[in-house]
Amino acid sequence: MKLFISADIEGCAGLAIPAEAHKNEAVYQAFAKQMTREVVAACQAAHEMGAEQIVVKDGHGDASNIDPLQMPDYVTLIRGKSGHPYNMMWGIDDSFDGVLYLGYHAPAGNPEFSISHTSTGNSLYIRLNGAYMSEFMLNSYTAASHGVPVLFLSGDEAICSLAKELVPEMETAVTKRGVGGATICEPQGVVLERIRAGVKKALAKDRSSCRITLPESFTYEVTFKDWKKAYQMSFYPGMKAVDTFTNRLVTDRWMDVVTAHCFVVY
Repeated sequence: MKLFISADIEGCAGLAIPAEAHKNEAVYQAFAKQMTREVVAACQAAHEMGAEQIVVKDGHGDASNIDPLQMPDYVTLIRGKSGHPYNMMWGIDDSFDGVLYLGYHAPAGNPEFSISHTSTGNSLYIRLNGAYMSEFMLNSYTAASHGVPVLFLSGDEAICSLAKELVPEMETAVTKRGVGGATICEPQGVVLERIRAGVKKALAKDRSSCRITLPESFTYEVTFKDWKKAYQMSFYPGMKAVDTFTNRLVTDRWMDVVTAHCFVVY
């Protein structure tokens, strides 16, 4: 079995404020270590269930958060950003048997986690075919474009619920719950055990039940916080201004969406 893991940091145990996710802040290191622990826990559980090859993509910030010296021998870690539009999913192809997400979080526009966002803080929200688009949704359609099923996600309660709406048969592990500007955090040990148990349960079931189908066409809309950013990005090829803050791209090619996304929200 060959698995792809995409890891973020905001959905990891305990993290509740923006500074904790920023490398230049003193509090960051504790959460980078926790991100590493959660990745290792998932890898160990997957290996026990028969995964012989595991590729982990560090997906947060400059993609140098996970400690490479803590990775098991059967894990390949991808650090840094290649510049490819797949971003957090760079490295995936048709050869993988499944995708797992660790440390994921609620999307921009979602009020159920205090630092909800999608890729950057530039958008008020992003909609894909009318639904608020999370990094989970973005990356799961990329997985689907390669025929790879989406098996597991850990993160805040909101993103776990949204993930199950898109992929009902996948497994999730809740790490925290947001209420306004507050975050109710599960203990580290509880989170690690939920990840281990969830990964094992995901890999014990029929993986084909977690395979999703790409829509035939895509309407990608970004509503920016700054009207000047919206104006500038309305000149991206294929994007059209809908109003002062919103631009829209309509296409039947998924690669058009991920390519536009990696330019216009950064």
